[in-house]
Amino acid sequence: MKLLFDQNLSPQLVTRLENLFPNSIHAQDIGLDTAPDSELWNYASDNDYLIVSKDTDFGDKSAMHGHPPKVIWLRRGNCSTNTVEEILTDYYSDIQAFARNPDQGLLILL
Repeated sequence: MKLLFDQNLSPQLVTRLENLFPNSIHAQDIGLDTAPDSELWNYASDNDYLIVSKDTDFGDKSAMHGHPPKVIWLRRGNCSTNTVEEILTDYYSDIQAFARNPDQGLLILL
């Protein structure tokens, strides 16, 4: 289960969560930190990543177009990198179940 962190999240999350989500990357790592959402969407779909974002656009895109890629939408507004790390760690088992479920394409974490 590989995560692709959107540009609105810290690149530090890749190393901070490496033990739970190995082989995850940040948009910056692949030169997509200023790219349109559609490019990030296509990259995630083509390379089997789950997108993690605080951006409502990915949630909307998932609802309209389905999956892949799957989207984890963090609906927390402004929060620290520590808080994002805690959320993803606390919901690890839910994220695992979401990743395995072929019928789900959007996971909203509050």
